[in-house]
Amino acid sequence: MRARRKKWAPAELDSNPLIIRPTAEGAIPLRAHFNNSRPIHMEIGCGKGRFITENARRNPHINYIAIEREQAVLAAAARRGEALAQETPLSLAFLLLDVTELATRFIPEEIDRLYINFCDPWPNKKKWAKRRLTHANFLRLYTQLAIPEVHFKTDNRILFEFSLESFNAEGWKMQNISLDLHANMPEDNVVTEYEEKFSKHGPIYRLEAMPPKAMR
Repeated sequence: MRARRKKWAPAELDSNPLIIRPTAEGAIPLRAHFNNSRPIHMEIGCGKGRFITENARRNPHINYIAIEREQAVLAAAARRGEALAQETPLSLAFLLLDVTELATRFIPEEIDRLYINFCDPWPNKKKWAKRRLTHANFLRLYTQLAIPEVHFKTDNRILFEFSLESFNAEGWKMQNISLDLHANMPEDNVVTEYEEKFSKHGPIYRLEAMPPKAMR
């Protein structure tokens, strides 16, 4: 579902200092952008920005970046981030980008953790399976970028079971698997807007996964 058009979004995209605006094609050097040696954590799809901004507030020793393909969504999240940044320093950035561009726009070994929160489950149609962000094709993309770990949350049991099978088939190691995250909420869990709304209707599923090359 596409976000509703926001008349103020184009101006926000042009002026918000937290938005990265690449000047050319090719890889975007995140390490150079943040200009420090701290870990870089990335979120695919940022919603209204609560998850990424709250993580940045809690963990000033980590760089955070969210990628989002919808302009209106990105503008709203970046506006939220800038408002918080005016109160406390944040190492935070936003980028208008489709997940399919990851391999060509980022440098291997720069991203230390990837968050996938409540992505589209693409249910019912087998032909849609390849669009799921935990499909084998995407897992190979994350491996290509040498991302050491992926943290995944969803409220869709079918997607979660599909993801367990995908990670296992690709040789990823999984840990901290939860079939009801909110039954024993971890202290470091940042609740997204979607999670807050839909956790009332059923369990939240979560796992952490590491590709074969990242295993110890």
